Amino acid sequence: MAEIVRPAVARPLSPHLQIYRWTWTMAMSVAHRLTGIALYGGTALVAIWLVALASGKAAYDPVAWLYGSILGRLVIFVYTWILMHHMLGGIRHLVWDFGYGMEPGTRIAMAKYTLVGSVVLTLVIWAVALLAR
Repeated sequence: MAEIVRPAVARPLSPHLQIYRWTWTMAMSVAHRLTGIALYGGTALVAIWLVALASGKAAYDPVAWLYGSILGRLVIFVYTWILMHHMLGGIRHLVWDFGYGMEPGTRIAMAKYTLVGSVVLTLVIWAVALLAR
């Protein structure tokens, strides 16, 4: 039976970030995962608001004060961006699932447009909300 010879230098078994150059698609993939995780916290905020709203004025007033504060509005603004970014990332993945947009230039452009689109959509949503007041 032949003996297995192992190399003296320990090399990684799979590619790591030291081997690959950081790309837009990699960054947006990580951002998509992080925004997915962050949506759990934002959903809890929406649930707190809905429970307070259903519980009456005494429960709703402190929540409305907190969400209306500068910190609360900042958190909701960031949550809006998180939601828009995750949604556009999901659409990008859906397009890829149908086999479109896999060319290198198109793939990178879609990743960049995900970021730009999420910022633009967030600003538009907040502009409309503030103008409707």
